[in-house]
Amino acid sequence: MNVPATRKDLMIVNMGPHHPSMHGVLRLIVTLDGEDVIDCEPILEAITVNGPELLGNIQVPKRAGYIRIIMLELSRIASHLLWLGPFMADIGAQTPFFYILEKERVTEYQKLITRNPIFLERVEGVGIVGTEEAKNWGLSGPMLRASGVQWDLRKVDHYECYDEFDWEIQWQKEGDSLARYLVRIGEMMESIKIIQQALEGIPGGPYENLEIRRFDRERDSEWNDFEYRFISKKTSPTFELPKQELYVRVEAPKGELGIFLIGDQSGFPWRWKIRPPGFINLQILPELVKRMKLADIMTILGSIDIIMGEVDR
Repeated sequence: MNVPATRKDLMIVNMGPHHPSMHGVLRLIVTLDGEDVIDCEPILEAITVNGPELLGNIQVPKRAGYIRIIMLELSRIASHLLWLGPFMADIGAQTPFFYILEKERVTEYQKLITRNPIFLERVEGVGIVGTEEAKNWGLSGPMLRASGVQWDLRKVDHYECYDEFDWEIQWQKEGDSLARYLVRIGEMMESIKIIQQALEGIPGGPYENLEIRRFDRERDSEWNDFEYRFISKKTSPTFELPKQELYVRVEAPKGELGIFLIGDQSGFPWRWKIRPPGFINLQILPELVKRMKLADIMTILGSIDIIMGEVDR
């Protein structure tokens, strides 16, 4: 940590966990000058993750594509709602937190919270990230769009069938904790619009590609043994991964979620790497809390919206 050598009245404190799921995975070492934050160092616990199941290059039926979009946008709403409750609790607003757990009415949450003067006092102008700063740190998702960058992979990469629906990228230019809140609220409203359109226009036909059966071939009996299926839980090989590099990304609720694969003509990738948005977005935390008050740390950390299962590096 960059602790000034000439100062003798500084206080170094351990802070956290701030949420039940944070036990053992995130600890903040904060250097204070009174209540002003001089430096902050996040300490993360290394977590081992299992590899993804390998899939073939299979054409998704139209009906399946609509169903997938419905589920993706429901997941986006669920993610933002699950973020909103703890975020409000972090800044001391307990009543909206329990209200959110009880019902799923986004418009009511917006009326209840957005114009609340106590809420605005805690989040407006706190944890500002400028446009160029957001780009340089590699931020994505609401963290990036709240800093004036209109970048959403659903529009940029045109994956699935998002282009068939009428919806807009939600963004703000202020770059503070309030802007990040407003982006997520707006995204929930847009997700509802997408779901409604998908439900009204969902086509008929199959929801699975029968061509996938061509990948079904006789497995080595070893892969069906109890040890592999229920203990080691190794992925059953279905086809050879070509000798090439592949990067696939999607607009997850928290930002860009990418998977990088290197094949070597075997049933498993020679190398694979997951790019979790939470890990990348968290890196800017020490910069955001400098020269802020101690009480602002929870507001800023909450506005980043991280899941510690992603921050496994």
